[in-house]
Amino acid sequence: MNSEGVTYSNPYRPGAGHMPPYLAGRTSETREFGRLLKQDTILENLVLTGLRGVGKTVLLDTFKPIAIQAGWHWVGTDLSEAMSLTELTIAIRLLTDLSVVTSSITIGIDEVKRIGFGDRKIEVPRNLDYRTLSLIYEETPGLAADKIKAVLELVWSQLRLRETKGLIFAYDEAQNLSDHAAKDEFPLSLLLDVFQSIQKKGIPFMLVLTGLPTLFPRLVEARTFAERMFRVVFLDRLDKQDSREAIVRPLEETRPSIDFADDSVTMIIDSSGGYPYFIQFICREMYDVFMQEPDEGETPSVPMDGILRKLDSDFFAGRWARATDRQRQLLEVVAGLPSCDREFTVQEIVTLSKTKIERPFGGSHVNQMLSTLSEAGLVYKNRHGKYSFAVPLLGEFIRRQAQKGA
Repeated sequence: MNSEGVTYSNPYRPGAGHMPPYLAGRTSETREFGRLLKQDTILENLVLTGLRGVGKTVLLDTFKPIAIQAGWHWVGTDLSEAMSLTELTIAIRLLTDLSVVTSSITIGIDEVKRIGFGDRKIEVPRNLDYRTLSLIYEETPGLAADKIKAVLELVWSQLRLRETKGLIFAYDEAQNLSDHAAKDEFPLSLLLDVFQSIQKKGIPFMLVLTGLPTLFPRLVEARTFAERMFRVVFLDRLDKQDSREAIVRPLEETRPSIDFADDSVTMIIDSSGGYPYFIQFICREMYDVFMQEPDEGETPSVPMDGILRKLDSDFFAGRWARATDRQRQLLEVVAGLPSCDREFTVQEIVTLSKTKIERPFGGSHVNQMLSTLSEAGLVYKNRHGKYSFAVPLLGEFIRRQAQKGA
């Protein structure tokens, strides 16, 4: 790497959900989203899923201007577990998001009479702000689903007059959505029922949900029709060419006179596994180190061991701390499987544990521990009934920990 002795801003951004300086790959995913935008009747909603660090939030952010340019309105936010506790909290979430689009729309006496309120509750004319939407929700008879559908139908009756293609409800971290049968609360089922119902009526309101690989199985568990309701797009690691673009393009576009040597680029690709977050993390660290080296015509060495130690501390350590000693022992067994970075089975863990550790695991014990580790966000059960790590390159981290005797 060479420089001109001048300090420059580091172009790489490894923060959670931060837009990288150059978005590499993801062409086919963007094209698929464009196809969904051309629907007149919504037959397919979108689930954008993948491991942490593959760029789901970033890609979702790039979809927004595409949708707006195509004539759609866009609302949404991150979903926390608290938002999925009750049917009322989901209703409030939808009304809050709707009000962003509708607050400038004024309804008159005819619209008020049509929904059965007369002038008893709503003064006219009145803007469709959050207060008005909430009042319509409260005054509509029936269950929560009936109330939400009444609000959505009224909103569409106004939006359609304004040459709007439709409205997209985009929710990140949607794996936090869940039903709570023990408390007789079914917010996830409510969301699916409402959107299926209004879409059957021809109302072009589309769901775009982003989350970890546990998201889609959870949707299908709540409502079996969800399997036909969503187009699932799985974001995977970047291939070598796209990884190279993610590494070199930020330098070309911000400071053409600075570059990483080819062997450094190859090392970053190999160490990052093609995961966008890791590419940004490693590149940022390398850039900082290289810029502090005196420029004497020699290529600085790449401190990859130190960078990986920092990555372990910043990204993996907090997740690793969630596991008990016995759970860590099981994960170490999994990390010893040839297929650990793809998928693994209970039987494979049981078999390898018999030769790897003094106290091998039984099948039922492994099942229980994998269930607990799934709740902790370290593994997940995939669509084939097998398990996978929920954190990218977790196997390599575990092997590094074992080598250090951690």
